[in-house]
This record gives sequence, C-alpha cells and structure tokens, in this order.
Amino acid sequence: MAEKPFPTAGPALNASRRRRELAALGDHPDIDLLVIGGGVTGAGVALDAATRGLRTVLVERHDLAHGTSRWSSKLVHGGLRYLASGKVGIAHESAVERGILLRRNAPHLVRPLPQLVPLLPGIGLSTRSLIRAGFLAGDALRLGAGTPGALLPRSRRVTRAEALRLAPTVRQHGLRGGLQAWDGQLVDDARLVVALARTAAAHGATVLTRVTAEQVGGDGAILRDTSTGETLEVRAAAVINAAGVWADQVDPSIELRPSRGTHLVFDAAAFGGLTAALTVPVPGAVGRFIFALPAPHGRVYLGLTDEDAPGPVPDEPRPTGPEIDFLLDTVNTVLRIPLTHADIRGGYAGLRPLLRTAGDSTADISRQHAVLTAPSGLVTVVGGKLTTYRKMAQDAVDAAVARSRLRAGPCRTKDLPLAGAVAGVARDRLAAPQLLIERYGADAPAVVTLAAANPELATPVAPGLDVLAAEFVWSLEQEGALDAGDLLDRRTRIGLVPADRAAALAAAEAAVAACAG
Repeated sequence: MAEKPFPTAGPALNASRRRRELAALGDHPDIDLLVIGGGVTGAGVALDAATRGLRTVLVERHDLAHGTSRWSSKLVHGGLRYLASGKVGIAHESAVERGILLRRNAPHLVRPLPQLVPLLPGIGLSTRSLIRAGFLAGDALRLGAGTPGALLPRSRRVTRAEALRLAPTVRQHGLRGGLQAWDGQLVDDARLVVALARTAAAHGATVLTRVTAEQVGGDGAILRDTSTGETLEVRAAAVINAAGVWADQVDPSIELRPSRGTHLVFDAAAFGGLTAALTVPVPGAVGRFIFALPAPHGRVYLGLTDEDAPGPVPDEPRPTGPEIDFLLDTVNTVLRIPLTHADIRGGYAGLRPLLRTAGDSTADISRQHAVLTAPSGLVTVVGGKLTTYRKMAQDAVDAAVARSRLRAGPCRTKDLPLAGAVAGVARDRLAAPQLLIERYGADAPAVVTLAAANPELATPVAPGLDVLAAEFVWSLEQEGALDAGDLLDRRTRIGLVPADRAAALAAAEAAVAACAG
C-alpha cells in the first residue's frame, strides 16, 4: 500500500477555541464518547475515537500531559525487559508499537538511539553473556516487528575507542569496549501528548483542559470549568476513564498500587557530550539497569527507580533522598570522575498507574495494560506504558464501542501520522533550524515565520536557553497552552531545571499577557 503524505500542520488549540467548544457543548450536550484524562492514553483514546467517526470530548482537570505522561524516561522501547519474565507477547507488542511510532505516527518526535553497556572489570562474564543474549533477543523482536535494520541497526560489540566516543566520561582503566544495541527515544513525552491532542482535534474531537469530570457514570458526567466554576451536564453513549494514577478516584471500584520512577537532570557537560543511552547494570541485581540519556536543552536525564508509592497521590511527585543516592551511586560505578549532588540541576518523578493484584504485587501488571468495565458501564484503561499507548487506546475504544453498541468505523491510528509528522526528503527541505524541526516537525517553518514577523520573538526567552519567544507564542496560539506553567513545564521542558524556570518565567508571563490582550 502506498504511504500517505504526512500532514503539514495541525489544528489550532487555544483559549478562544476552548471557549467556543465549551459553549457548543453546553448547547449540544449529547455525545458519543467522553474521555477523562489528558495524558498520553487519554489523548490516544480521543484520537482513536474521533477517527472512527465518534463525537468525542476529552476533558483534563489540569493541562495536557500534566501527570505521569511528562515524567517518563522519554524512551520508546522495544520490550526487551519483558522477555526476562517470559512475557513474549507483550515484548512483541511493544516492539511493534515502537516501529509504528518511528516510521509512521511520529517520526519527527521519535529517533533511533544507540544504547551502550561499557565492559568494565566490574561486569563479570555471566553478566556480559546475559546482556549479549538479551540484545540478540532484542534483534529478534525488531525483526519480528518488521522494523528495518536501516532504521534500528542490529546489536554488536564496539571497540574501546568507540565506547569512549559514545560516552566520553566512562572510566578508561580496564575498559574493554562495550555492547551496543538500538532503541527509540522521544524528543519529549509531553510534546507527543500535545501532537495527539491536536490531531484528535483535527478529526473533530473536542479537547478541553481545566475541566473536571464529576458524578461520573457510564452514561455521562457533570463537567466543571475550573477557570469559571460553571458546570454543564454531558450525556454520553460511552465514557472512558483514562485518568492514569488517579483512575481510582474516577472509578472507586478499581484499586491501584502506584509505583514511582525517579530521574535526575544534569548539564550535558557533566557527561562530556554523551551521544548514547549509557546503560549501567545495578550491582547485585539481575537484569536491572539505570540509564543516562542525552536530552534536549543541553541536558542528560539519569534514571530510573521503581519504588512502591502508597498513600495519597500528589499532583507532582518528587524524588526522594534514597532514590537520588541510588542513582548517583550506580552511575558512578562506570564514571571516571564521580558525580555528586552538586552536579544535579533538577529532578522529577512519575507514578505508574498499576493495578493491585491478588498477590499484592505490581510486577506482572506493570508489563501490561488492563481494560475494565464497571457495572455502570464506565470503561477504565490502566497499566501499560507510554510506548503502547496506541494499542491501549484501541482496546479501550473497542470495549466502549462493543458495550454501548456504537456505530463506529475500524481503528485507523496504526497508519495515521500525527500533527507535525515529517520524515526523509520532506524533512530535509523544511526551511527551519534543525533544533526547531526536532521539536515541531513540519510546523517548524510556521514558528520561524512568527519570529521573522517580530524581531522580539526571534530572541531566546532567557540568556543561555535555546527556546525562542516565538515558541511561547506558538504554544499559546496552536498547542492549547493557557498559562506560564503550561509553557515552561510542558510545551517546553525549561521547568525541569528550577534555575532555568526562574530565568524564563517573566518571558512566559509576558507571552500569556500579550496573547490575552
């Protein structure tokens, strides 16, 4: 089948559209599907449903990607870790979804990333053999998923010199080269959610942030605009709860056991120009690793942990002292000059929405998603992982359509490019800097046009930062940003470093004020 062209632009999500769509919903409150939650799963559900021809409304009480979906490792992985416990089907599903993202859905946001395990004296023969066997299994997963080797090369052993080129700060004494494999990396997880929401809106979905869903049932909910306090009742043929780690607040019949994953943020200089995912075995553990990942804005993310997080769910989880020490101690086993707390520029933590199992363990559920239907008819989707959001959305919509007997077309998202998607020659021809193309894809020239029309928008939002004032305007006019927090913490990731956030806050507030005026 011939490949469809990538779209050149997505729809405008902004404050004006939000007001219009809230008013329209008040006038016509009968819809096919209500989606609760604006993370990657909820946005994926809205896109899947809208492209099947369903009148779809997504509500999010905060901002797009406000919860777990912005706190990931930014990896699109092929499921290798799941083979160790015999989860072949789930591993294959993950590899398939990785290929779909890389090749079709979001080639502008997902890129191949080399993964390096340095072979140092502390890594024994048995560990090396286990890692090599795992990488070979990953090659088999890639082949089984149909992802070409030209996109994700096969794993191999690399020389000492090549290992140091990929990870310059690795300890040189005793270094015997490294083992290399390839995986996928997101430019940014929150930007993927925004692209999903914009694409859903282009297909007719109503996307409403700062709107809470109350008195939720299988046939609708009361929606409250948190900016005005006004309410309206929506009657829906089906309702899908995609509230992530807060899903049990929407449907009390399910019980979650959250798990926290923590990352630290460093300047790229601390890792000497890292160009691969530095993969470090955790001493004393079998098949467990931490990763140092090159990231935008001249940063490196170091993660991650996997700790039970019982108790109330905060809006913004924070790393704990023991987790910070664990990450530093582990990465320092392979570095020439140990990193210290003084090198840390920021940190973040996310909570995984895992179902509590009969055995009170999250180990199995964390490897798969679940779609549950309550007696009221409310459909809930939980568990899973960012890489497989599309399949999670498909399964949830399938369940809602079957339960409510909705007339809907087949799932179309497997071959559907997201807003901004561009690749190959078309990407090479874009009249925009590479930095903007990596963030906005085919929309990058539109950001350049904004900057060209107003010299003030062509300047960085703060000294030393690589975000232009035009990017703030674009996010407010096109990507649904409503306040300075949306700009700093989700449309860009300036906020991951508190000092950078403070430096750019005035520019963000000025952009919001200008757009409101």
